[in-house]
Amino acid sequence: MTQKTGVSRRSMLQSSLGGVALLTAAPLLQAALPTPHQTEGPFFPLHDQADKDLDLTLIKGHAEHAQGEVLEVRGQVLDTDGKPVADALVDVWQANSHGRYAHERDPNPAPLDPHFQGWAKLTTDAEGRFRFRTIKPGAYPVAEGWTRPPHIHLKVARRGFHELTTQMYFAGDALNEIDRLLLAVPEAERAGLVVAFANVNGGGAPSGQFGIVLRRV
Repeated sequence: MTQKTGVSRRSMLQSSLGGVALLTAAPLLQAALPTPHQTEGPFFPLHDQADKDLDLTLIKGHAEHAQGEVLEVRGQVLDTDGKPVADALVDVWQANSHGRYAHERDPNPAPLDPHFQGWAKLTTDAEGRFRFRTIKPGAYPVAEGWTRPPHIHLKVARRGFHELTTQMYFAGDALNEIDRLLLAVPEAERAGLVVAFANVNGGGAPSGQFGIVLRRV
């Protein structure tokens, strides 16, 4: 099997995303309320995997990329005083472009994507920043009359802070308006979970910015 154009491609990606990060060196948020908690759901990965880096679109050792619309997510973790939280561990996991998780408990009959990484473990830098490259997840049915909108799960942990599990949603998706989990968040706080994506400088993958606020213990 053709090896991932590993070091060179990843180095290019990290360099590219790093360049974007330089534009957001200042905190993304001012002092604010903590980011709303959202359920972890039943599909947090149970088994470790070799590749959990920032590029979920390409698994090490694979020649093919994941199916779906490629996106870049940039974020920053702050405390409630607006100060960056460095060295926080950020778990990211999500469904593939068909709305299927690579998880043994997912009953969704939608196809798996063997080339989608599905899970990343990141660490925030000195300014609390993190970034990853992924695909837009698909929606999936939960119960009669309820289809979950596209969303990405994030779990953030740092000593001295309350661990946070939340979800990031996509601006403009009609399913957001009827999603039971998103609507359970107070309206004044809901907008903080919804991210708009746009092309930066007219090229490359659409990029979105997700700010997270943690509470100190």
